[in-house]
Amino acid sequence: MPHPTRAAGLSGRRAQAQRNDSAILDAARTVFLHDPKAPVAAVASRAGVGISALYRRYGGKDDLLRRVCHDGLRRYIAEAETALAEEDGWRAFTSFLRRIVDADVHSLTVHLAGSFAPTAEMRADAARAFELAALLTRRAHESGRLRADFSSADIVLVLEGCAAVRFPDPERTRLLRRRYLALQIAGLDTARAVESESASEKLPGPPATEEELDLRWRR
Repeated sequence: MPHPTRAAGLSGRRAQAQRNDSAILDAARTVFLHDPKAPVAAVASRAGVGISALYRRYGGKDDLLRRVCHDGLRRYIAEAETALAEEDGWRAFTSFLRRIVDADVHSLTVHLAGSFAPTAEMRADAARAFELAALLTRRAHESGRLRADFSSADIVLVLEGCAAVRFPDPERTRLLRRRYLALQIAGLDTARAVESESASEKLPGPPATEEELDLRWRR
């Protein structure tokens, strides 16, 4: 049986390592969203850890970028799976969009796409994300509320458009993103647009293809 003091010491070190890792990831997200070309030293400085502590966890900037973006992708998948538990297809679709905008997942895509090489695991998760988005879109169409020419690929660029809204005040940013998402959702809702021209007017051009969206992540 390990000595209680030693066991407590190990537990304390593990807890500190976890705190350091969380601080590094939070700092990396902030630093790279501000400047994708920033060095990892800027991340270590913001996290309040030594550069050696950062390199013990990540082999370099690419590893750190991959981790930050993969965490965002996993959050997207988790939110989509949660939304799909909702019985009403339209409510599932709109609640998913709102939660993803609040989570600010797509700021990573806007700023970091193409800045590193994704792993096979990331590509598998990206494929899963596309599948879930397609399922949410199909259920929203089946509800009769989502305009017929909306594609699941449109979700990506709608969310990126909201992520592009950015002001110095985080709370103002959050509220404005919600405002413009609400405007977009209103435009997609056939129940609100039955008597308007937009209900029957075709959208200009086809939606982005999966290949076009994926191409942005290639160097």
